[in-house]
Amino acid sequence: MDETEFWEIIDSTREAAEGDPEEHADLLVERLMRLDPDSLLDFARHFEARYNRAYRWDLWGAAAVLLGGASDDAFDYFRCWLIAQGREVFEGAVHDPDALAELLDDFDEELDGDGEELGYAADEAYEQLTGVVAPDLGLPPQPSEPAGTPFGFDDDTALAERFPALWERFGPV
Repeated sequence: MDETEFWEIIDSTREAAEGDPEEHADLLVERLMRLDPDSLLDFARHFEARYNRAYRWDLWGAAAVLLGGASDDAFDYFRCWLIAQGREVFEGAVHDPDALAELLDDFDEELDGDGEELGYAADEAYEQLTGVVAPDLGLPPQPSEPAGTPFGFDDDTALAERFPALWERFGPV
């Protein structure tokens, strides 16, 4: 599976789910189960590589603005959700997290930003398809610390300065 096919699967299932992350995860599992096991593992590798690539302090800060704070788990689920938004949003956010202010049409804190189930879709599909747990994907593990320079997410002034467009559009009122 190449990168284009990976993003086509993400996009088609997201569009069919009409933005509902849980429905997106269910549709993604159904779609992945139509693949052969090797292609399904390729999809999982693409997903995991992007998940690890998004492990960045600046994206964590953007998640904190959007979510009104972001614990370790919340940031993990945010990265899954971010991948599920498609190539343009994902790549734009990795390049410049503040660009999410322009890349996102809307953001509903109650519905958006939490793609926990999306992170399990490939494993679930593989297990249902083959009857066994997915093997190790052979990718390097996630680094112990996010990439970039750490900063405090508790400081509203620092978040507003670092992410002016996001703060203006999605920050606390």
